[in-house]
Order: sequence, then structure tokens, then C-alpha cells
Amino acid sequence: MSKLIVHGGTALSGRIIPSANKNAVLPILCATLLTRHPVRLVGVPEITDVKKILELFRSLGSQVEMDFATGILDIHHKDTLFDPARHRLPEEMRSSIMLVPPLLARFGAARIENDVQGCTLGAREIDPHVEVFESFGAKVHRGIDGLLITSTGPLTAASHWTDYASVTTTENFVMCAVLAQGESTLMNAASEPHVQEFCRFMQMLGANIGGTGTSRLTVAGVDTLRGGEFHFTEDFHEIVTFLALGAITGGEVSVRNSSPEQFPLIDRSFAKFGVRITHEGGWSRAQVDGKLKVKEPFTQHILQKIEAAPWPYLPVDLLPIFIALGVKAEGSVMFWNKVYDGALGWTSELSKFGAHAFLSDPHRMVTFGGKPLVPAEVESPYIIRVAIALLMVAACTHGRSVIRNASPIRRAHPRFVENLRSLGAQIEWDESED
Repeated sequence: MSKLIVHGGTALSGRIIPSANKNAVLPILCATLLTRHPVRLVGVPEITDVKKILELFRSLGSQVEMDFATGILDIHHKDTLFDPARHRLPEEMRSSIMLVPPLLARFGAARIENDVQGCTLGAREIDPHVEVFESFGAKVHRGIDGLLITSTGPLTAASHWTDYASVTTTENFVMCAVLAQGESTLMNAASEPHVQEFCRFMQMLGANIGGTGTSRLTVAGVDTLRGGEFHFTEDFHEIVTFLALGAITGGEVSVRNSSPEQFPLIDRSFAKFGVRITHEGGWSRAQVDGKLKVKEPFTQHILQKIEAAPWPYLPVDLLPIFIALGVKAEGSVMFWNKVYDGALGWTSELSKFGAHAFLSDPHRMVTFGGKPLVPAEVESPYIIRVAIALLMVAACTHGRSVIRNASPIRRAHPRFVENLRSLGAQIEWDESED
């Protein structure tokens, strides 16, 4: 079990160059299987999920040259071979499900293991993905240890309307559609920045996609895809994380950000805690005048609130970051997770710091901030940004704190501790057994 040892109470200041968004990197890695031509990806982060997918590609005979020092990946799937009877997709990684469409396109068969999963965010069904695969003509068979998905020929175009705007379901639909015969349409498509980045990559390969960034996508199938070179943009999750770390510790952190047009709602959410975000010259900066304080709403007798849901709402993955700010800021805030039903059950860990938080139901939490905080040893659930939120509370609290089970951070953020140290944090990994 990886632990983070945090000596808090230091104001963090400096500049950070964030890494690429794992939620863009992973589907793009999976999509490289759709072409037999060489692909170069620039800005690939050194995170555990990337390493698992590259290890799988090597086992299938793909040419993989990865230099994590430069972030450059050269990959060529011309001699790739897949046998569903013996090759298994990476486990403990939700993105494995996005390997299914390219494997179907290349080999006519793919598997989903029963234990393919990601962060412990509550019920995360695979039915929407199965519905997409079946809509394109694939057959899904349940076995003892998972699902076998097969296709006897090329996939055929489909029109589909999803139950909800799922990111991975949208990306799976696009990957099924790009080589399918005819024009496909997806309604209620996800439109997050990483979905848009994924679509730009597919268009670079020659995919014919319309409606990127909207809830209606059209994909006209093509015969083949080409190769090319693609540069990843900065991860907005990481940008927000470091801005919030500067704000909660009373410092001033600047983060490189080439897409400030994605931030108006995020900026207004920061403002609810007295944090002013500015964007200038390709950099974003968080500033606080005095202590963090919750802005009172004009509507009387209601709590200030932060609502998180599929884009263009505030991204749900950022909610824990703002909960940490709510714990520190003077005042009360209601946080509403409109997506996952198991993502807020960590109020007991916040209370170990002396924080006051109340879980009103599986989707809503209220923080009563501004209380004196004390260092603590806490246990993070297997959720990336909950581990970071607990770290944020530790970082703004004088004394030594321990964040147990912090390893999920490595799934999304390379050199996270090194970046924090460059800002003045006293923090280190502890891999010792208890």
C-alpha cells in the first residue's frame, strides 16, 4: 500500500507544466489499433494505465517505442495478432473496455473480463457499451469469466441514443463507427474536452466525424485509416488541482493552460470560495485575498452549492477538489454529484482532520468549513481525486499527516510529488508495509 507523508502548513507557490489528460490518452492509445500505419503520440504521461496498455500491445506483437523522458511514443500495429482464447485485457482498469471496438475491427473478436474496473465510484455498468456493440451488429456472449464479443464481418452503421452522456460509451461508439459501412449517428453523446481531443485524433487518422463538442455526433465510415503525429494538450483536471493547492495553502500557483475557453464555469466555481482565477499569456493563476470564505448566495435561506454532472456542467471528477476547498473555507456549501452513487462516502476521513462534513444522501454532501484543522492519518478510497482532496486538506494543515492508499494518484498524474516539491511542499511516498 502506497502512502503519502505530508508535512503541511507551507504556502505553495511557483509554476507547473501539467501533463496530458489520461482520459484522452487512454482511448487514443486504444484507437491506434484501428490503423496499420505508424502513429506518433507526443506528450504521453508516465502513468500506470498507459504502461499496462503498452505492455498488452507488446504482447500482441505491436512495435512500441516509448520514451517517457520526452513523452514520445512511436507505435505500429502492422504485425499485431490477437487470440481471445489466451490474451486477456488489462484488469483493474476501466479503459480496457475501449479496446473492444478496435479488436473487433481487426480480429472479429474481443473479451471483457468480469473484473475490469476503475475507481470505486459506485455502480459502473457495462450495459451501455454492450448496447453499442450490438447496435453495430456484434454478438455478445456471456461466459464464466467475462463477455466474448464477436463479429463475422465488417460492422454496419448504426443510429443510437444513449441513456446518459457517457464518455467511454461515446468513444466506443466512434471507434465502432469509423470503419463501419455507412453513416452512424449518436444522440446524447458526451462532449467533455477529452472526448473532443479524442475526436480530433480520429480525424487526424482520416475519420469523418461531425458534431464534435455537441450532444449529436455523426460518423461516416471510411475504408481505412492512416497514421500521423498527434500532440496532447494539458489536462484540465491537473490544472485545477494545482491551482486549488495554491489557493488552499495560501500561496500562488501558476499553471500552463492553452485552453482557457474551457474554464468559465470552473472559474466561477472557484469564485464561490473567494478564489480568483486569471488567464494570461498561456498561464492560469489562482489568487486569494486573505482567508478562503464562501460567497453567500443572493437567494436567501439556501446553501451555496456546487453541482457536478456531464460536460458542460462542472466535471464530476473535480468535485473532490472543491470539497477540500469547502472544508477550509469559512461557510457552508452543498456539493451534488449527479453521476456516481458511491463517490462521496469519505466524510469520515475528513472528520479525522477535524473537518465538519455531512453526507445527506449518496449524491449530496454539505461541508461546514472554516473549523480548526489538525493533522491526521486517513485512508483514501480507490478514487484518484479523493486521494488528492485528502492531500489538499493535509497540505493546508500544520503538522504531519498520512494519506493511506494514495496509489490511485499514479494512475493519472506523473511526477505528482516532484511537482509539489517544486512548489515548496514537504511530501514523500512511503512504500513500507504496515
